[in-house]
Amino acid sequence: MTPADTGASTVVDAASAASDSHSLSSSDSRMTPGGPGYRRMSLALFLAGVATFALLYSTQALLPLISGDLGVTASDASWTVAAATGGLAVFVLPMSALSERFGRRTVMTASLAVAVTVGLLVPFAPSLPALVALRAVQGAALAGLPASATAYLAEEVRPRALVTAIGLFVAGNSVGGMSGRVITGWVAQEWGWRVAVGVVGLVAVACAVAFRLLLPAPRHFTPGSLRPRVLVRTVRDHLANPLLRRLYAIGALFMTVFGGVYTVIGYRLTEAPFSLPQGLIGSIFLVYLVGTVSASTAGRLVGRLGRRGALYLGAGTTAAGLLLSLAPSLPLVLLGLVLITAGFFAGHAVASSAVGKTAQHGRAQASALYQSAYYVGSSAGSTVGAVAFHSGGWAGTVAVGVLAVLGVVVITVSGSLAARRAAGTPVRALSLPR
Repeated sequence: MTPADTGASTVVDAASAASDSHSLSSSDSRMTPGGPGYRRMSLALFLAGVATFALLYSTQALLPLISGDLGVTASDASWTVAAATGGLAVFVLPMSALSERFGRRTVMTASLAVAVTVGLLVPFAPSLPALVALRAVQGAALAGLPASATAYLAEEVRPRALVTAIGLFVAGNSVGGMSGRVITGWVAQEWGWRVAVGVVGLVAVACAVAFRLLLPAPRHFTPGSLRPRVLVRTVRDHLANPLLRRLYAIGALFMTVFGGVYTVIGYRLTEAPFSLPQGLIGSIFLVYLVGTVSASTAGRLVGRLGRRGALYLGAGTTAAGLLLSLAPSLPLVLLGLVLITAGFFAGHAVASSAVGKTAQHGRAQASALYQSAYYVGSSAGSTVGAVAFHSGGWAGTVAVGVLAVLGVVVITVSGSLAARRAAGTPVRALSLPR
């Protein structure tokens, strides 16, 4: 038996085999690389990912400027990030229920429309409480996109192409996160953080319009029910699945690392011995390009190492980057950020695609629960990472990240052991799948 990553591979492989067999007949119309509509779909969801992450983290690179302008501490300013990701975490499940009833494309379009509208209001926030409130509304509006997008892909793309398709969506996330931070860094250096956030809002408007024009209409969506009892039963079923629970925890822990590191890194780089200007700090986020490559190649990584092996590699790469970032040398800090980014995006792409394959019903809710856990991890990482930085400097933030990575490893190992016991296989020393 092939060793499991989080204990999900047995179910995933069986589901994939059944789906592949079914696709030879009635599901031939599902999209596949090179087939009709696949490129339009990929570009549309790529742009949706760009808009989502550019808006969601539009204030992250600007926190030192926001602190100075509004006269607040790093931990206070970090709430402009935590409120957005927290709003998304709370509303992603209700939004996914709406997508089951009204359709993935409809919900994604509405979510982006509201989010970009709020994004154009954010620059005019008169105080920190008002800014945090607008960011919370923006995060809640964006909640309809992540779970709906993965559910759309699970329904419209053939199973063997699913990891690659989700990887491209995640790659759009990395480009959005990178471009938003780079743009805001240089614009803020000349015209302040408010103008910078406004520019991101305008870029997101363009992405949202292109997304709606490009995304193919769904062909395999079947409307579901909005009855609360049905929703509660579906959520309960997913949470009762130990395979899904492990994947949710892995996503949350990976994002705890990422949220903490990128919330605090701007403060570290403005201080001695680096003392970088805001424009250069924004350019540091060009390392997100590494995430683009890492996420888009996740499918091939899983093919070579298996999902468990890919998760171990992602966790190990992230941990190495955290430790390397402790060095008082800018080149080594940058190399550390590269490794953290590559490890995070690989792990996230692998875990999120496994959720879509593992869930046999209520895929939108399964994906929504993953996204909820993921963004709870982001909020926790942003807040705890900032508090740790205030108390113990960069080493405190790194310690939080290392503990989260250890959690990923423990969960992955426990899932592998559970899968072996369930299959009646003697538990021996674990080795990576070939």
